[in-house]
Amino acid sequence: MAPPVNIIVGSHVWVEDPKEAWVGGEVSRINGEEVHVQTKNGKTVVTQISKVFPEDTEAPPGGVDDMTKLSYLHEPGVLHNLAARYELNEIYTYTGNILIAVNPFQRLPHMYDTHMMEQYKGAGFGELSPHVFAIADVAYRAMINEGKSNSILVSGESGAGKTETTKMLMRYLAYLGGRSGVEGRTVEQQVLESNPVLEAFGNAKTVRNNNSSRFGKFVEIQFDKSGRISGAAIRTYLLERSRVCQISDPERNYHCFYLLCSAPPEDREKFKLGNPKDYHYLNQSSCYVLDGIDDGEEYAATRRAMDVVGISDEEQDAIFMVVAAILHLGNVEFAKGEDIDSSVIKDEKSRFHLSTTAELLKCDPKSLEDALIKRVMVTPEEVITRTLDPVSALASRDALAKTIYSRLFDWLVEKINFSIGQDPNSKSLIGVLDIYGFESFKFNSFEQFCINFTNEKLQQHFNQHVFKMEQEEYTKEEINWSYIEFVDNQDVLDLIEKKPGGVISLLDEACMFPKSTHETFAQKLYQTFKNNKRFIKPKLSRTSFTISHYAGEVTYLADQFIDKNKDYVVAEHQDLLTASKCPFVAGLFPPLPEESSKSSKFSSIGSRFKLQLQSLMETLSSTEPHYIRCVKPNNVLKPAIFENFNIIQQLRCGGVLEAIRISCAGYPTRRTFYEFLNRFGVLAPDVLEGNSDDKVACQMILDKMGLAGYQIGKTKVFLRAGQMAELDARRAEVLGNAARTIQRQIRTHMARKEFIAIRKAAIQLQSYVRGISSREIFEQLRQEAAAVKIQKDLRRYIARKSYLTVRSSAITLQTGLRAMTARNEFRFRKQTKAAILVQAHLRCHIAYSYYRSLQKAAIVTQCGWRCRVARRELRNLKMAARETGALKEAKDKLEKRVEELTYRVQLEKRLRTDLEEEKAQEAAKLQEALHAMQIQLEEANARAIREREAAQKAIEDAPPVVQETPVLIQDTEKIDSLSAEVENLKTMLLSERQAAEEARKAYNDAEAKSAELARQLDDAGRKVDQLQESVQRLEEKLSSTEAENQVLRQQALTMSPKAVSSRPKTVIIQRTPENGNILNGESKVTSDMTLSVSNAREPESEEKPQKSLNEKQQENQELLIKCISQDLGFFGGRPIAACVIYKCLLHWRSFEVERTGIFDRVIQTVASAIEVQDNNDTLAYWLSNTSTLLLLLQHTLKASGAASLTPQRRRTSSASLFGRMSQGLRASPQSVGLSFLNGRGGLGRLDDLRQVEAKYPALLFKQQLTAFLEKIYGMMRDNLKKEISPLLGLCIQAPRTSRASLVKGRAQANAVAQQALIAHWQSIVKSLDNYLKIMKANYVPPFLVRKVFTQIFSFINVQLFNSLLLRRECCSFSNGEFVKAGLAELEQWCYGASEEYAGSAWDELKHIRQAVGFLVIHQKPKKTLNEITKELCPVLSIQQLYRISTMYWDDKYGTHSVSSDVISSMRVMMTEDSNNAVSSSFLLDDDSSIPFSVDDISKTMQQVDITDIEPPPLIREHSGFGFLLPRPE
Repeated sequence: MAPPVNIIVGSHVWVEDPKEAWVGGEVSRINGEEVHVQTKNGKTVVTQISKVFPEDTEAPPGGVDDMTKLSYLHEPGVLHNLAARYELNEIYTYTGNILIAVNPFQRLPHMYDTHMMEQYKGAGFGELSPHVFAIADVAYRAMINEGKSNSILVSGESGAGKTETTKMLMRYLAYLGGRSGVEGRTVEQQVLESNPVLEAFGNAKTVRNNNSSRFGKFVEIQFDKSGRISGAAIRTYLLERSRVCQISDPERNYHCFYLLCSAPPEDREKFKLGNPKDYHYLNQSSCYVLDGIDDGEEYAATRRAMDVVGISDEEQDAIFMVVAAILHLGNVEFAKGEDIDSSVIKDEKSRFHLSTTAELLKCDPKSLEDALIKRVMVTPEEVITRTLDPVSALASRDALAKTIYSRLFDWLVEKINFSIGQDPNSKSLIGVLDIYGFESFKFNSFEQFCINFTNEKLQQHFNQHVFKMEQEEYTKEEINWSYIEFVDNQDVLDLIEKKPGGVISLLDEACMFPKSTHETFAQKLYQTFKNNKRFIKPKLSRTSFTISHYAGEVTYLADQFIDKNKDYVVAEHQDLLTASKCPFVAGLFPPLPEESSKSSKFSSIGSRFKLQLQSLMETLSSTEPHYIRCVKPNNVLKPAIFENFNIIQQLRCGGVLEAIRISCAGYPTRRTFYEFLNRFGVLAPDVLEGNSDDKVACQMILDKMGLAGYQIGKTKVFLRAGQMAELDARRAEVLGNAARTIQRQIRTHMARKEFIAIRKAAIQLQSYVRGISSREIFEQLRQEAAAVKIQKDLRRYIARKSYLTVRSSAITLQTGLRAMTARNEFRFRKQTKAAILVQAHLRCHIAYSYYRSLQKAAIVTQCGWRCRVARRELRNLKMAARETGALKEAKDKLEKRVEELTYRVQLEKRLRTDLEEEKAQEAAKLQEALHAMQIQLEEANARAIREREAAQKAIEDAPPVVQETPVLIQDTEKIDSLSAEVENLKTMLLSERQAAEEARKAYNDAEAKSAELARQLDDAGRKVDQLQESVQRLEEKLSSTEAENQVLRQQALTMSPKAVSSRPKTVIIQRTPENGNILNGESKVTSDMTLSVSNAREPESEEKPQKSLNEKQQENQELLIKCISQDLGFFGGRPIAACVIYKCLLHWRSFEVERTGIFDRVIQTVASAIEVQDNNDTLAYWLSNTSTLLLLLQHTLKASGAASLTPQRRRTSSASLFGRMSQGLRASPQSVGLSFLNGRGGLGRLDDLRQVEAKYPALLFKQQLTAFLEKIYGMMRDNLKKEISPLLGLCIQAPRTSRASLVKGRAQANAVAQQALIAHWQSIVKSLDNYLKIMKANYVPPFLVRKVFTQIFSFINVQLFNSLLLRRECCSFSNGEFVKAGLAELEQWCYGASEEYAGSAWDELKHIRQAVGFLVIHQKPKKTLNEITKELCPVLSIQQLYRISTMYWDDKYGTHSVSSDVISSMRVMMTEDSNNAVSSSFLLDDDSSIPFSVDDISKTMQQVDITDIEPPPLIREHSGFGFLLPRPE
């Protein structure tokens, strides 16, 4: 990593942190070489400026999927990018074409299912999100296209997920190239099933991993010329043999030992095994069981895997017998013998295990004991036998156990390879290398030395590959790269493997000398490599040495190097096991040649491993490599924990940082011309406004900035380390100056605004003061004027008061007289008006009562009639139910329903009767009360008139002055009494009115209740009708099915030899296998069947339905086939071919014969017409004809015997009696049969078509026609899918706008860009219009058109939505706007096509519509999970919403996705769904089924009138087709 440049105050940088490794911060001060950084966690760090690195503040919050896209390619940038993606469950990240896989420590099944494999199949590298499938697909495509073998190298430390990654690679390769092998097993299945076997015998629990592979594995998958898997081979490297005898706490031995101890009781008893704690090779550690793992189930799974790879049951028993023998052998202990340096079996327990071991290995116990404690030395003079001391005997025991287990493992690998089989003719292969990663523990031994030696070799290969990729990139871009330096680790490899003088050579030399010890070996190393800079001697140890590897320094303990390097078999052990009576054990130890059997020949594990490694490197060098680096995020093996220091160390060990160093040595920052101009165009706006192309514009910007050492390729700008930071600093300076200019203008605006506000306030204050002064002066003037006015008004008031007193006295007298007269007049008029109003209400009540009585009578009549009709229908249903036992249950339910409705009708009648009686009584009471009130009112009026007359007469007779006052008083008293009576009458009238109003309300309530009951009764009647129609349809379907079954049974009986021999008059011509048709027409049928229609004038109707075809009939059929082979067109929107075929078949009575060939010839004609699948006009033409013909057959054909199985009952839409009677007349056979047969009547609509009893050929023809209809429909739908599929790939992502749109004010350029954005969508709309036009021109039924476009829109929804979820660049704000504009085009098309043809097609786009709507909404962080799932996107699942939320990025406005709380809630819900076994796949499936049935066609298509169809010219003049001509009425 190059030192940072252009670090200034305010720069965002990364600085080292003891807890987080790297932490972001902002530079607050710079003192020379010291820099002060204010970190994000609130601390201030002072460090050297060379130890800080710039931070890209414009990086996406979710990280980038390819780290070569990082603006700053350095260690903290890489770490932060991996952490950001891991937080979003994005575990895969590219570094160029290297895949980094971070172990999630949880199941993510949706990432590895078949849908995901289908998406990555054939996709370009980098087109979709990073994935292990993408690496496998690139390797497979390179192998197919270039014919060169490829290899995939999977590396990482224990627990990083190498084995699981390898499994996924092989699964995907098996998906791409799978083919069935012999004996029902496939090669890929055996390769995949070999993993459990090798894991059981080669994996163990370590400190870092519960399933750590303790061996290296290279799987060669061989392919044939067509890219199918043809063979495979597995190579293994360096099995850790010492683990068999020595394990440390809390690790475990190999899994197979624990699996066998958890086997079923009968197996454990056979091998004499017990608890794992009882065996020395297992109880050295306290760990016996793994969390979440059932060893018993794993044992059964291992057995099943052995079956798959071809290991027989006998071999399996022998394998586990050897495993049990090793456990028993470990419990054999030794004690000192009587002689010096001798040993014997320690106790009876040890002897028992010795005997058990001998029994399991089927060898002599005494020979086994001698082989463990004695050695035979052969000299020229004699053979010397010596005993071993207890320590040497234990070493001999352990050596035997390790040798047996190693041979067993090698046998398993060889057996698996033999079972899978290799293809000697294979020219290409894909190798998957699953090998241990770099290891550095507190104590490192010979195994770690070999492992790290392997990783050094692989790292050298990796460096060369990365350097090669850099060269290819530079060559592709045509830039100068000759001066790039390359870091090599050849010196470390020379230190280890150089011969002579390397560590392995010195170790082999030490092993050859018996007196060599680990101390002498260590001293030899110290002397040989004292001047080697890669070799370090520790100060406080005499047997340790340190090697400086590429990933760091590792200290090795040389104590057991010599013992672990020896690889020879003791002669006594060899002889013992070779003589075993068990063929399997003897096969593990084949006899050695005589010269090697005489003495133990030395062989070295280190040398053998070096040769294997050399062979592996040669294989890898001959292939095109692909790298996958697996990373373990934490040591606690739990999800969602990201330990930065641990990750950094693994990136160093995996060589990722080394690859970054190689990239930094060249040009670490690469930007396309568009990205460079988009980011740094502000440095030179004049360049953007010019007409130069992008390359020249980039050159001008770089020259203007004065940079040197950069390179400009064909499509990218290559910058040296630090130049990106310098450009960012210049850009930040330009943006800062612009910001200061904006701030200056804003401050000016704010100051002027404040000045204007103060001036306005001063003016308002002055106006307020002047106003107060003016108001005071005005108030004084107003008071003076008021005093004058008060005096004037007071004088006027006194004078007027005197005048008014006099005037008031006169007026009072006049008023009294006039008031009395006016009150009398008013009282009379009021009473008259009240009487009229009472009369009006009474007349209204009488009329309304009469109307309600009529309405009630009508309702009662209707209810009675409906009950009568219902009873009639019930009787019919009962009659039908007696003949159809299967519908008895439905009949009972309907009877109960009718009885319930009848009861409710009777109850309604009673309620209405009671209500009418109550209303009549209330009306009578009201009439009586009204009549009484009228009488009282008349009496009161008469009394008042008499009183008035008497009073007037008394006034006239009385003296003028003296008697005036008493009369007035007397009249007033009478008037008061009369008024009181009138008030009483008014009160009584008001009470009566209230009572009448209450009665009217009660009547209205009762009427409303009655109306509601009547409505419910009508609803119940409609439901009864619907149920009856459903029962009728079920009866018809049942009868049709039973009739067809009966016909088929009769056909089978007819075809039997017995039936043929019993009918000598019937001649049946068999179909030939060449053409499948009848050779000589139709068979002759005896006259057993007679026509059901009687006609005295036509005796031939009493004969058989149809005689054998003569030559003229054969000629007619030929002419018909020739005619329909042409495009006959349409007549009045009806297909002529379908109508002609139907009328001919019906006239020839082909539906009623047992054998005929016309049906097969029609089917063959249709099949030959649609052979060209791309001709949509022809397909639409025959889709219209087949659907129309199928509709006619559906309404005409009736299976034989249907009339005898169940009666025909048909209902029409009319509910009246006359409608049902007319339907019955139409359905009678006497009304239609003869007229058609005689040719005197024409065919009418579908309702007028007679039904014929169809035989087996007619029913078969109907089924074949249905199949062809579905096939033609599917071909048209698939053609449209193929046409729009390439366009959908262009529609999912908005094309980038040109550089011209970056310049302000380019409206024309924006318009052109917008037009380009919508062009692909308009192409789709054009295709839809074209198909709609074709189907309309061929009169395809609208029902089928709707189905086609509904499935097409569903296909568009699936393709767009799946692409959106798989490509991160598509989940952006601008892309959402682009797709939304395209969807608006589709919506406009649906509107223009009308609902008749588009139907519910627009609703099929609900997933992509809601997803796009979510992308383009603002303020996403403010949306809650409930709002998103319930309001915005109710259709989308949690997995889909989580995918969109985590992949979202805004390239237009810089908005953010939903809040972290919402993301966490989604993750919790996803975890719950996965625990509840809910499917977690976020991809949609495309439905390619046929979405309709024959019944749907018959229900939705309009009736076809075939009476006026003009026959084609070819057959119009032919005498045999005269029946086709239209006849006058």
